[in-house]
Order: sequence, then C-alpha cells, then structure tokens
Amino acid sequence: MTTAPELHDPYRIAPDTWVIPEVLPAAPGTVVPVNSLVIKGAEPVIVDTGNELSREAWMHAAFSLVDPADVRWIFLSHDDHDHVGNLLPVLEACPAATLVTNWFTVERLQRSVPLPLDRMRWVNPGETFDAGDRTLVVNVPPVWDSPTTRGLFDPRTGVYWAVDAFASLLPDHLTEASDIPADLWRESFLFSNRVGAPWHTLLDLDRFDRHVDQVARLGMTTVASAHSATLRGTHLSEAFRLIRQVARMDAAPLPGQADLDALLTVERAQVA
Repeated sequence: MTTAPELHDPYRIAPDTWVIPEVLPAAPGTVVPVNSLVIKGAEPVIVDTGNELSREAWMHAAFSLVDPADVRWIFLSHDDHDHVGNLLPVLEACPAATLVTNWFTVERLQRSVPLPLDRMRWVNPGETFDAGDRTLVVNVPPVWDSPTTRGLFDPRTGVYWAVDAFASLLPDHLTEASDIPADLWRESFLFSNRVGAPWHTLLDLDRFDRHVDQVARLGMTTVASAHSATLRGTHLSEAFRLIRQVARMDAAPLPGQADLDALLTVERAQVA
C-alpha cells in the first residue's frame, strides 16, 4: 500500500531559511520526517525538491515562499526519490534557475530523468557557489546513503543542510529536536543513522572521526536534515557525539520475512 506524505506548513529556522516539512507514518506512534529547504536570499535557492506523491502540495508550499521566476538556484543534494521527486516540474517552473549538482548524479539519473546540461553547475566537496548575498559551501555530510550526497552550509545564517545525516523519528510533526522525547530521539537516531550508512561497521575510526571533525569545523549553529527536526544548541552537540558512536556500534537489526508476514496479516484483516 502506498502512503502519500502529509505536508505541513513551511516553518522558518533562520533568517531567509525555511523548511518544507512532510511526514510519513512509521512505527506505531511515530512518523518519519521528509524535509526540503528554501533559502530566500538575493538569489533564492531551493534545496531538494520533495516527494512526487505530494507534488501539488509541495509545489504550492515552495512557491508560497518564493516566486518561481525569482529562483536562481536549485541545489540537489543527491538522487534519491524523496529529493528529486519534483525536480523536473521545478526546473520547468523556474526558467532562470541553475541546477547545482555533480557529475555522478547526472550519470545515475540520465536514463530516467532528462536533465538539462546547459542549466547546470557541477560543484564538488570543498567548493562553493555564489548566491548573491551569500557564498554557499558544499561538502560531504558525516554519513550518507548515496555516493552522490552533498551537504550545504550557509555561513551567513549558520544553517547546515545535513541531507540524510542525523535522522530520527518524531512522535508527530515537530519542528525542533529539543521537543522530541529524549529516549525516542536517541534510540531512533542511532538506529536510523546505522541503517542509512550500513558501511559504518567497516570504518577506520580515526579517519571517520577526522571527517566528522571537519564537518563540525564549518561552525554551524543550526542543522536542518531531510529526516530530522531542527538541531540546535545541546542537541546539535549531542548529535555530533552520537554520530561518532554510530561508527562504534554493530549493524542495526533489520525487519525480515516474519515482520512482512505480520504486516500482511494486519493489512488483510483491515481489508476484510
């Protein structure tokens, strides 16, 4: 059964910076956030393009924040469906926008999503692009589930787009991680970030710690993630500590056939 995300009103996390939040049902009593971002600066930036199952609502939310004719940049963090879901309609609606991505994203999408090479800028980790009143920094987040993944840091506001890193469940639609019950936040954080980066069991811990340190040295004060409420203050510091802990844990236990059978039993009973 396909469940469409529930899209909520955009919320502001910093000057010029808005999250477009969607949520999907998860384990009983929890939801998975599916977020994207809009930066309303001198040259507005759309950061990822949401899920196509909620296209009409997502497009309405994005363009309630910024006129599509004013959008100058579309930053694509990677090629997963919940980040590229509305990419082509957004490109069509925003004729003055340049797509900021990388070579490997184009290679992975070219047989399914026709991307306009003449409207692109390829930016690699450590490089920047000028969005008028701010210079945005591209890097690799602490963990990732796609080789094309790139995070985005805005030194003007201190906001870092962590893509799929720092993921956690929510008890309901919430905007701040500090409002999540502590046990739910910690346990779902450790589970989600292991599932999303199953290579964590293979790491050289010193090298991984140096990578996390490099990300932390960007100096962010606010973290927005595709699958988390906003992280600030002590929750941001704790998130960096927990992401290091992930690398020191065993692989996360995953649902198997027995779990699928149980889900199907429940679904059949509901239909009956």
